[in-house]
Amino acid sequence: MRLDELNQASVDEFVEQLGGIFEHSPWVAERVAAQRPFASVDALHAVMCAAVASADENLQMALICAHPQLAGKAAIRGELTASSTNEQHGAGLDHCSPEEFAEISRLNADYDARFGFPFILAVTGHTRSSILADMRVRISHRRDREVAEALAQIGRIARFRLDALLSLSASSQHRQPAKNRDP
Repeated sequence: MRLDELNQASVDEFVEQLGGIFEHSPWVAERVAAQRPFASVDALHAVMCAAVASADENLQMALICAHPQLAGKAAIRGELTASSTNEQHGAGLDHCSPEEFAEISRLNADYDARFGFPFILAVTGHTRSSILADMRVRISHRRDREVAEALAQIGRIARFRLDALLSLSASSQHRQPAKNRDP
């Protein structure tokens, strides 16, 4: 898919193509469809993120809560979206040692109990070790800081998904160099 094709697509086609960029939240694509044409992927991403930022708190929380836990129950049951499955696989979360899995499960439960929503991290470029390190640090944050961080991470996830959808090269200035996966 190319950006010019998205710009020329019907609203329904546009939403169908971009509806999964923000996890289970096609409303983001619906809100920005009328703002076409977009001059660049950067412009499309910025407008989509602005739609999220201007949404009311209930809609933002629904977006945050639409994200699955990392290596959580949905992953175990095979219920993740294709994008989430690929992202978690790329970070090696489907190859956790029993100890790593136990710690991720405990941190997921503790984080959810503390904040009322799942821990969200754009895992592209991360390893299991760096994910665990982020979880350990972020669980001590204030709730307002974590809501803001969750939305920022969702924006990063959306950018990676847009890049993948629009077939941008891995050398894009918006990608971080991939870290080595944990053994």
